[in-house]
Amino acid sequence: MNQQREGQNPNWVNHWQHPQYRRISMEQANEIALRQVPGQVVKAELEYDDGILIYEIDIRNEQGHKYEVKVDAVTGEVLRVKLD
Repeated sequence: MNQQREGQNPNWVNHWQHPQYRRISMEQANEIALRQVPGQVVKAELEYDDGILIYEIDIRNEQGHKYEVKVDAVTGEVLRVKLD
């Protein structure tokens, strides 16, 4: 049973449960990216890229190289890994 708070728009109650709004967390995206490129996350952002909601994660490895890893924010799929 949902309890609506005073002043809350009923159209937005549990809107995040709609499949369109479900996504993995930033922490999960970082873990996925670090499995691809071990190192330290230096930047992570949630953004739209070509109409897809993605996490763009920059990782610096032990050798000092910086990689950009793009992770689909809904499925968790690694979309791209590139040396930056």
